[in-house]
Amino acid sequence: MALNTSPEAPLPVGEVSRLIGGWIDRLGAVWVEGQITQLSRRPGQGVVFMTLRDPSYDISVAVTCYRQVFDAVADIVSEGARVVVHAKPEWYAPRGQLSLRAVEIKPVGIGELLARLEQLKRALGAEGLFAADRKQALPFLPHRVGLVCGRASAAERDVLENARRRWPAVRFEVRNVAVQGIHAVTQVIEAVQELDGDPAVDVIIVARGGGSVEDLLPFSDEQLVRAVFACRTPVVSAIGHEPDSPLLDLVADLRASTPTDAAKKVVPDVGEELQRVRQLRDRALRTVRGLLEREERGLAHALGRPAMERPHRMVDEREAEVDALVARSRRVLGHLLDRADSELSHTRARVVSLSPAATLERGYAVLQRTDGAVVRAPGEVAAGDELRARVAEGEFVVRVAE
Repeated sequence: MALNTSPEAPLPVGEVSRLIGGWIDRLGAVWVEGQITQLSRRPGQGVVFMTLRDPSYDISVAVTCYRQVFDAVADIVSEGARVVVHAKPEWYAPRGQLSLRAVEIKPVGIGELLARLEQLKRALGAEGLFAADRKQALPFLPHRVGLVCGRASAAERDVLENARRRWPAVRFEVRNVAVQGIHAVTQVIEAVQELDGDPAVDVIIVARGGGSVEDLLPFSDEQLVRAVFACRTPVVSAIGHEPDSPLLDLVADLRASTPTDAAKKVVPDVGEELQRVRQLRDRALRTVRGLLEREERGLAHALGRPAMERPHRMVDEREAEVDALVARSRRVLGHLLDRADSELSHTRARVVSLSPAATLERGYAVLQRTDGAVVRAPGEVAAGDELRARVAEGEFVVRVAE
């Protein structure tokens, strides 16, 4: 369709529509899977009109087929059913509409759906969407709980009643959405993302009652699984009953078997918590009493010791020891002084006996010249020299005779 056009030479609308139709006519037939959202079988008409929708991306396309093509599956196909259609694209030039002309319609069976879900489960698991280490812990006591559920549904009633019965002060932010059908996936995703963006919401519950495999298919949709995986707020899945296991259960931070079970897991029971507080308080009192009793016993034992009964006894004992040591030191010092005195007396006696004064006492005299030198030989003096004689009682002058 690369045409040479300009504001001065535009193409008519009919020509453009014809060219688009010619391009589409060259396309071959394709197998398309989707969910029937609108079905029109007017009596007397040979053509059946329907809309085929992709619930994951909220995209629809018109489908037409001859009555005999649809009659082959009319008993098992209705609005909301998933089908696989073999069709060729067609362009309706007068209105500029694209549609698919179906030549064969095949319903998607339960076995095939389960097989596709298992294949999707393995693929998402390989990406790490179901890893346990990425799951967030639920808050002990959420101030506000986000609830995504059907309007006036039993799931909504079970969650609200059981949660408020357990903790009357709990507050909810409820988002009523379609929980089955063609709009379920889109509305649930929008509700989850809205609640995740609300900073007041501490945890999100996605709840639905039981149903068939087809009814629960929206909660295994890949787009919903990825939206829950991206949530910063912890998400609790409470879909169906215990045997039901949509993929939302695997990606959620916590799986509850039923909506009632979700209420029990999200908020604590006020009676149980009060009982736990009483038990902890009693345990604390017992612990404190035990500590006090143990300290009292230790104090009594300490006070019963002799040192505590007679605190001066230790001082008295040490005083006696000091007195004994002082007396001993005095005796030792006295012995040492006596010994030293005796030794000093003996030494003094020896010194005295050997001193020049003692010799003089025995009658000897020492002669000295006038210069003080001691005369030791007769040749050291001459006749007429004056000498000084020193005796025990003093000294006197003598002269050497000729």
